[in-house]
Amino acid sequence: MATNPPKGDGHRNGAVRDRSQIQNPKTGHYTKRDGDTGRFMDVKSDGEKFKGVRTEKKK
Repeated sequence: MATNPPKGDGHRNGAVRDRSQIQNPKTGHYTKRDGDTGRFMDVKSDGEKFKGVRTEKKK
């Protein structure tokens, strides 16, 4: 029978809270935003999504 790994083994379960990402329409890169302040935090240079960060819908 399979078991879950031990608690506290250094990996995250689920999405990162108070963070979101949105794709820049001009460059195609994903930008990470802080959920509390709304400020942009980081940009992925390879064009892929951030792992474990929810994606905002385009308006």
